[in-house]
Parts: sequence; C-alpha cells; structure tokens
Amino acid sequence: MKVFLKEICLSISVVEDVIFSFRGRETAAGRGEGLCLTLGTHLLFTALGRKKMASAVGVALPTATIKGGETKVVERTNYLDLPCPIPYEEIHREALMSLKPELFEGMRFDFTKGLNQKFSLSHSIFMGPMEVPSQSTETIKIPTAHYEFGANFLDPKLMLFGRIMMDGRLTARMKCDLTDNLTLKANAQLTNEPHMSHGMANFDYKGKDYRTQFQLGNGALFGASYIQSVTPHLSLGSEVFWAGQHRKSGIGFAARYNTDKMVATGQVASTGMVALSYVQKVSEKVSLATDFMYNYMSRDATASFGYDYILRQCRLRGKIDSNGCTAAFLEERLNMGLNFILSAEIDHMKKDYKFGFGLTVGE
Repeated sequence: MKVFLKEICLSISVVEDVIFSFRGRETAAGRGEGLCLTLGTHLLFTALGRKKMASAVGVALPTATIKGGETKVVERTNYLDLPCPIPYEEIHREALMSLKPELFEGMRFDFTKGLNQKFSLSHSIFMGPMEVPSQSTETIKIPTAHYEFGANFLDPKLMLFGRIMMDGRLTARMKCDLTDNLTLKANAQLTNEPHMSHGMANFDYKGKDYRTQFQLGNGALFGASYIQSVTPHLSLGSEVFWAGQHRKSGIGFAARYNTDKMVATGQVASTGMVALSYVQKVSEKVSLATDFMYNYMSRDATASFGYDYILRQCRLRGKIDSNGCTAAFLEERLNMGLNFILSAEIDHMKKDYKFGFGLTVGE
C-alpha cells in the first residue's frame, strides 16, 4: 500500500510540473487546463496501469451494459481491417437455401462413384411428368424419362463438372483459382436446337475488404459488380450490365447486414426488380427466412416465409408464399453415402400438385 501511495504521489508531482509548464505556454487558459488535464491523466494511466489508475482516480473505461448486469469493454472499429464480403450475386444465399430447395416431381436416382481422390463418375435417372405450355389456365403434363451421365474432377485449385443427356445436351462448369485472389468461373451448354447454346465466363477478384466481378457471355453480354464492406457487419454493392443482342442495359444496388444471429439483404435494379430478404437463426439447428419480391414494371408482388430445420440424420426445409403455394423438401441420411429425398409442392391457386421421391448413393 505504501509503495502504491508513493507511485501516486510521484505521478501527481510529474503531472503538476507538466501542467505548470503548459499553462505558461497556452494563451487561452481554459484550453490550456483542458490540455494539461488530458496529458496528466494519460501520464497517470501510463505510470500505474490503465485499470489500476482508473480505479484510483474514479475514471471509468468505456463500457456498455448488457442484460444480466454484465459489462463489456467497447472496442473501436478498425476500418482498415474489415472482413471480405461475399460475392454480389450471392447476397441472398441464406434465404435461397431455405426458400428455394431443389423441388422436383416424379422419381430420381443419383449414383456417384469415385475412381480416385480427384476423379468421379455420376449417373442420374429421372422419371416424371413434364409441363407443356398451353393457353388454358390448367397445367398440361406429359410423362417423360431421361438418363444423364456426368464426370467430375475436384482439385483444391481446379474443379470441373460435365453432364451429357440422352437428347444430346451437354453442360459444363469450371472453377479455377488463377491466383490466391483471382478466380475464374465458367459454364456452357451445347444443344442441337438453334440459338439455344450459350456460354459465360466470370472473373472474381477478392480483395482485403471488397470483391469485384466481371462477366462475359455470348450475345454480347457484359456485366460488372462491386461490393465493399463499410463496417464489420454492413456491406454495400452495385452492378451494371449490357446485353448487346437485345439492346438492353441496367444498373442495380444492394445492401447486406449480417451478424451471428441474422442476415438482412436488400436489392433494387433499374429493370424494376426489388428484392428483400431476412433470415433469423433461432438456434444452431433452426433458421427462419422470409423474402419479398416486387416488379415495378409488371406490378407483381410475392412474399414468402420458410424454415430450415437440421436434425441429426435429416434436413427439413419448407415454405409458403402469398400465391397460395406450399412446399417442403426432406433429405434423410439413411447410412453413410445413402440419402433418401422427399419433395412436395401444392399450388392451390392453379390446382397443381407435385410429389417426388429419390435416392442418392455416393458422396
């Protein structure tokens, strides 16, 4: 205790000397006292330790009170060390996972066989109805079936996926890490039908606290997007595109706010599209999601609410929207590498009912 009092007396004497020195140099007395007091307090904190001295002189550290009477120190935001945001095209991904599962009608069977650690083959069989466009309000369906063969190559810096169907359609996707920050994504589809083949390449550059993309596609399609983290939880972005074949252009803006418990996004485009989404993480296994879509040109508006429930052996997702459409999607893990799938969708307005089941073998 005596040593502590000696340190206080010594620090006070040093502060007094500094105060008298600065008082003689300052022309404005009030400003001089304020500067001296600030400098003196800083010297006290340095000499005795910030926590001990704050308790001694009765100066409290910046704190924020939370529920339960607990307190925590509020840290200043370092705007030079913000996190890197997700790509602009994926700002709604949490909501899409809950509200847009891969619904299907009929029966499907998927089998994947790994030949080695990087190369695998896949076989898919689908049997079910296919909707045919008609002028009547009722949906016309015809039975159909097809087989699909695929090949996959997975590497830490290169991923290749290829699919070919019985009707001759060929689809391919590629993802290649050119550098640690630059990634190339490409996809293409080739068909026998005229003017139906297309391809697109996407360059994704990941900065320290921003992300930018540039897209090239057939039909003179050009697009660019940029998204920037402005706070640890908020990111803002914009996009532009030009479709030379159709002589159309557009610009869009988006905002995303995310924490450990929720994700809120908003997007608007000059094409008349407005999209809002919100995801609340109730627990580690349960998430609730909602979205709102509005088209200013057609005056169409749709709102939906969904859930995502992850159990020990299965995952259940479902939604209901303002058009009277209800859907559910269940993925049940029966064994290692063996999954059972159930899909159901009911559209009360169109009187359209869909049910599907499937089996997935292999990882």
